Amino acid sequence: MLELARGANARSIFVVGIGRDVGKTTTLRAIYDAACAGSLSVGLASCGIASSRKPQLWLKPETVFVTARDALPRTPAVEILRLSPLPTAGGRLLYARVAAAGKYELAGPPTASGVSEVVDDLCELSEMVIIDGAVDRVAALAGAKGAIVVACGAAAAKTMPEAVDEISSLVARLSIPPYDPAEPAIQVDGALTASSAAALIAARERRQIVVRDPTQIAFSGKAGSRALERLRVRCHRPLRVIAATIASTAPERTFEPRAFARAVADATGLPTFDVYASARAA
Repeated sequence: MLELARGANARSIFVVGIGRDVGKTTTLRAIYDAACAGSLSVGLASCGIASSRKPQLWLKPETVFVTARDALPRTPAVEILRLSPLPTAGGRLLYARVAAAGKYELAGPPTASGVSEVVDDLCELSEMVIIDGAVDRVAALAGAKGAIVVACGAAAAKTMPEAVDEISSLVARLSIPPYDPAEPAIQVDGALTASSAAALIAARERRQIVVRDPTQIAFSGKAGSRALERLRVRCHRPLRVIAATIASTAPERTFEPRAFARAVADATGLPTFDVYASARAA
C-alpha cells in the first residue's frame, strides 16, 4: 500500500472504513511499519468520532504524531513541537516527536478544514503522513496530493455480499471523476441526496451532475451504486482511492478470507490486502 501511494506521488494516506472494527487501525499500523522499514520519517494523526476512544499505537523514535493534550501520559518520552489552537474533546491538539518508543493515542480535529490544516502541518514535519480517518472528513484530501485506502470487514455486515456491496458503493462514491468544463453540467449546491438523484434519473438527465467533492454524495449501498451508474456524477475536487483492505473475522461472524478478498477486488477494481495475513490477497 505504501508503494502504491508513493507511486501516485502521494504525501499523505487517509485510511477510512465501511464501519467500525473493520481493520482501520491494523491497516494504519501496517502502512506505518512499512514506512519505518523504508527509513521514511512519518507523521500520524486521527480524525475519527470525537467521543470515541482510540486504541494506543506503539510508536517508534522520531515519529511525529498529533494528539490531544489530555491524552498524553503524565511523563511522556516525547518532544513537544507545537500546540495547535484547534480544540478537541480531550483538550487542545499538540504535535509531538517520539523520543523513546512507547504507546500513544492519536487525535485530530473534528472538522474537514481542521484535518486539512493538520495534514499540511505534518507534511512540513515528515515525509509521509498517515491519517486514521473518517469518510465525512476525507474532503480534507480533495484536490490534494493524498491517497485513500478503504478498509472492509466482517464486523460491518451480516453477510459477505453485504460487505462487498458496502465497499463497492463507498469506493464508487469516493472515485467520482473530475468535472469537464467543456461539457454541459448541472452544478449542485450542497449535498446530492437520494431523492434528488432519483428525480434526475426520472427526468433522464444526461448532463454532468457536479458536486464540490465526493463527500457531497449523500447516498450509499446498492441503490447508491445504481444511481451512480445511471447519472454522470462529477466533482470539482476529486479524490484518489488506491487500495482496499479486508478483516475477515469479527466476534459475530467470519468470512472465508481468500474469497472475501477476491470479491472485494473484483467489485472495486482495487489491489486488495489482507492486513491480518500481512499480504496482498487479490
